[in-house]
Amino acid sequence: MERTAPNATRAPRADGQGEGLAASQPADADVVAPSVGAGTDTGCELCGEEAAGRYLCERHATALGQRLDDLPVLYAEVAECLVPRRSGWGEIVATKGAAGPRAPLDEDVIDTVNSARAAEVLHLWRVDVQRERWPQHSAPPPAGLAADCRWLGMELDWIAAHYPGAGDLAREVRELEASARTIVGDPVPRPQRLGTCVAVDSDGVVCGAVVSRLPGQARATCRWCGYSYESEQDWLLLLHFQPRASA
Repeated sequence: MERTAPNATRAPRADGQGEGLAASQPADADVVAPSVGAGTDTGCELCGEEAAGRYLCERHATALGQRLDDLPVLYAEVAECLVPRRSGWGEIVATKGAAGPRAPLDEDVIDTVNSARAAEVLHLWRVDVQRERWPQHSAPPPAGLAADCRWLGMELDWIAAHYPGAGDLAREVRELEASARTIVGDPVPRPQRLGTCVAVDSDGVVCGAVVSRLPGQARATCRWCGYSYESEQDWLLLLHFQPRASA
């Protein structure tokens, strides 16, 4: 099937049917795209896209692996940001990027966003993955955040293909990353909603799915039909054919 922007040159596109709508979310968020014929048992647990019988599609498996690599570094930075202020009694202050020499922090944040908790969470996932894969083995002893992240990363192919909890693991790792970034800065970029896709298929049906892109990206691709907006004409057509707001 082909999809084209109105009055634009036709180009081969994905096999999307109908007017599926998808939410505007980060590139690896839990968005379930409308399915066409295929059973949901073969879809990725995070996005619902075809995953060839695996629990995670290639995109989300790659994202999980990157987060597992990043977590030890992020939580080492968290430890530098949140330390007791030695000159006061019972006060906690930020020592990195603080808004002044004595900027107090919410102690509840320190209780929930720290390397010890992250290490505990990741170790529980390592124990569960090992129990699923090698039930005859005893549970591994705590080894620290970096070691458990490295072990899970080494088992990532098996996790994505065979581990029933792969989706929950990916979600929790993502939450740990986001929590750490609220302390150290450099938040995960959020996509900009550009409008609804105006590409038309061979039957004359407008796609209608949400189109978004990350800041700085020069091209936006509809995640439902696959049409890419990149030329000046594409952007003008996308803007021109947006639904008019009701008065």
